[in-house]
Amino acid sequence: MQKSNVEPITDFIGTQVLEPWKGIKKVAQQEYFTSGHRTCQGCESAQIMKLMAKAAGPRSIILGSTGCMYVANTTYYSTPWVIPWMHTQLGSSGSAATGTAAGLRALMRKGKMSKEPINVIAFCGDGGGADMGLSAISAALQHTEYNLLILMYDNESYANTDIQVSGSSPYGANTTFSTPGKVQRIMHRRWKKNTAAMLAAGHPECKYVATICTSSPIEAMNKVRRALSIGGPTFIHSLDPCPKGWDYDPMYSHELGELAIETGIWPLYEVEENTVKLYGKSRQIAKGLRKRKPVREYLERQGRFAHFIDEDFDYFQAKTDEMWEKWLVPGVIPFSNP
Repeated sequence: MQKSNVEPITDFIGTQVLEPWKGIKKVAQQEYFTSGHRTCQGCESAQIMKLMAKAAGPRSIILGSTGCMYVANTTYYSTPWVIPWMHTQLGSSGSAATGTAAGLRALMRKGKMSKEPINVIAFCGDGGGADMGLSAISAALQHTEYNLLILMYDNESYANTDIQVSGSSPYGANTTFSTPGKVQRIMHRRWKKNTAAMLAAGHPECKYVATICTSSPIEAMNKVRRALSIGGPTFIHSLDPCPKGWDYDPMYSHELGELAIETGIWPLYEVEENTVKLYGKSRQIAKGLRKRKPVREYLERQGRFAHFIDEDFDYFQAKTDEMWEKWLVPGVIPFSNP
């Protein structure tokens, strides 16, 4: 019988110990995403890159899919990344993460580098993650022998190529592919794709999936640290207000992120070891400790919804209410209680 040339995977490398930071004074001062990028003023996606790198620390490798955070962060041979970074194809964040984790293990097994836990993080936009790269991310989450994190920064459009509608674009949003007109006021009629919940439900061996927003920076960084510490492939979905695509003054990016949470449009939750838990203001809303604000307060602050009339606001509110009042778990499981 011919001997197989495939080496068995027996040399599992553990994860780094990354304890949660309890308060702003405990956060590390060192930056690994610094000056040199050319993102738009008020860009929350650049903010999550900064927080993600800070949370991960120096022994990390970042893999960036084509998108806003690739183009704006690598212009004219300059880059803000202080830690090792590599560009990968638009829909291949999952493939790049798996391949890098496997490559590191092979080098360690052959003695070409010392055995140590190195964080592997692949980021992608909603176009490259929720749409084009969904199959590669799904495949990555099934390779439970590799430690990696895939973080999807979601500005709710293909913002790198002039704000086209994506699977993450909210109902009714004005994009270059869904411009309102006299005959059809609402051109984009799909509801936002529930990417994080879909991946959590469909990959029961994935130990950690979470939603975050940079308006809650400490919580966001701690979710990254948990994802990198728990072991195996993990996924984080970040909502990132975008001044250019959403059409608002850049000074209000943080405030819009807060409103997305406070209106209940963007619930914050984590799924750890198949147990779902709301956190932050979303948990307070679910427990009745905080009242949800009307979605109109959030939508009216953005030019992409300037064509909305009362019936559009009412429809958006009704869909959001349904999520909180009828879903098994708000924002996560779109089934009603029996």
